[in-house]
Amino acid sequence: MVVFVVALLSALVMGMLQMNTEEIQLMQNHIYAAEALAIAEAGLNDAFAQIGEDSSCIDDFPFTESFNGGSYTVSAEGSLPDPNIISESTTLQGFVAEVKAEITVAASGPLYVIRIDSLRINE
Repeated sequence: MVVFVVALLSALVMGMLQMNTEEIQLMQNHIYAAEALAIAEAGLNDAFAQIGEDSSCIDDFPFTESFNGGSYTVSAEGSLPDPNIISESTTLQGFVAEVKAEITVAASGPLYVIRIDSLRINE
């Protein structure tokens, strides 16, 4: 009877440990995915800063930069005044995210006003 109770308790403890291990892995995956999204948003902000200073810089896209141990690549589709800016990121752990912004750039500058018409995440 004692051996049966010990075996039952051992199985219960091993099951709980397995569940905790899976929860930790899920939490790490969530953190890494959030990091990938943050890096992609940083790329979008970098592109906005460049376009705000000189809207003709959109012709120099795509560009790639390192950021926080990962990297982002920003590209553009379409032309002024209504381009789409796409920022794709990869973390050090290999997680990937994409942010796409449909924008409108004001005709007058040098501090060009950028309006975000729509923002899509990981489509």
